[in-house]
Amino acid sequence: MRDVHVPPAPPSRRSVLKSALAVGLVSLLPPGLSSCTAGDRPDTLTVAGGEPGGFYLEFSTLLAAALERHGVARHATAVPTGGSLDNLAELRAGRAAFAVALADAATQQPGLAGGAEIAAVGKVYENYVHCVVRRDSDIRDISGLAGRRVAVGQPGSGTSITTPRLLAAAGLATSADAATPAPGTTAVENLGLNDGIAALKAGTVDALFWSGGVPTAAIAAATKEVALALLDLSALLPELRRRYGGVYDRVLIPEGSYPGVPAVWTVGAPNLLLCRRDLDGATVERTVQLLVHNAGELIPQSTLGVQFLSAETLINTAGVPLHPAAAAAYRELHG
Repeated sequence: MRDVHVPPAPPSRRSVLKSALAVGLVSLLPPGLSSCTAGDRPDTLTVAGGEPGGFYLEFSTLLAAALERHGVARHATAVPTGGSLDNLAELRAGRAAFAVALADAATQQPGLAGGAEIAAVGKVYENYVHCVVRRDSDIRDISGLAGRRVAVGQPGSGTSITTPRLLAAAGLATSADAATPAPGTTAVENLGLNDGIAALKAGTVDALFWSGGVPTAAIAAATKEVALALLDLSALLPELRRRYGGVYDRVLIPEGSYPGVPAVWTVGAPNLLLCRRDLDGATVERTVQLLVHNAGELIPQSTLGVQFLSAETLINTAGVPLHPAAAAAYRELHG
C-alpha cells in the first residue's frame, strides 16, 4: 500500500521535528520576514479555523499569533467556524485571508482548476478520520454501523464530506431517520464534534465520525468520562481511491494517542492552508517563510507528531494549485 504514514513515538517525533526544522530548513530559505516594513504589510489578517476542541482552531490560533508576532500583519486573529466548507466560504466572501481545509473538500469545489480563485499556501498536516464508538458497544468494524445511528459532522465541515464517502465505500446505505433506521441502513445525524461527543456519551448515537489531528483534545477529554474505542477504516482505502483518486492515505493513530485506546489504522487526508488567489504576493511569500523558519511555533502542544511542515511535504497540495507567490518561494527554497 503506498503513501503509508506512520507517526513515530510521540517524544522523539516532536523533538526530531523541531530540530529538523530549526537546523535543516532555516538555512535553505533566504531571510524575508525581517524585510517586512510597516508600510507594506496588511493591517489585519483573519484565519478561518474550526470547531472549539478541534485541531483546526488550535493550529489557526497559533498561526494567527505567529503572523502578528513576526510582522506579517499588524494584527491577526483566528475565528471559529464549522470546518472546511465554512472556511472555503469565508475565503470566497473575503472575510478571511487564510483558512485550513481538507484536500477532499477543497478539490470538490467549483472553480479550482486552472485560474482558481482559491489557492494553496502549503500542506500543513495530515487529518486522521476517527470513527469513535463506546467500548461497551458490540460494534467492532464499520459494517457494524448498519442499523445504527451515526454522527457524521455538522454542515460546513470537511467531516460531512468525508463520512458519506466512507459509508458508501463500505456499502452502507444511509437515512436521515435517526429514530428507526431500516435494517442494513445507517441513520445519520449532522452533529459536529462537541455535540457528537455529547450524543455518544448519552447513547443517542452509536458512533461519531471526526476528521482531525491526533489527539483531538475534545475526544481525549471524553475518554475521562466514558471508555471509547476507534474503528479500523483502512480496508476502505482501495475503494475510496477508486472513486475519488489518491487524495486519501492509510495512516496510523498511535497507541497512547487516547487513554486506553490501542493503535488503529485509519484513513487520512491532507490538510491544506489556503488563501484567495488574489491575496498579495508579499503576504503569501512571508507566510511561506513563516511556515518554514518558524514551524516549531505552529505545533499545538497536544500533538503527537502529525505535522507536515517540511520542505518536501509543504508543496504536496493534493492537486490544489499553489498560489503563484508560494510556488515561487518554494522554487527558491528547493533551488
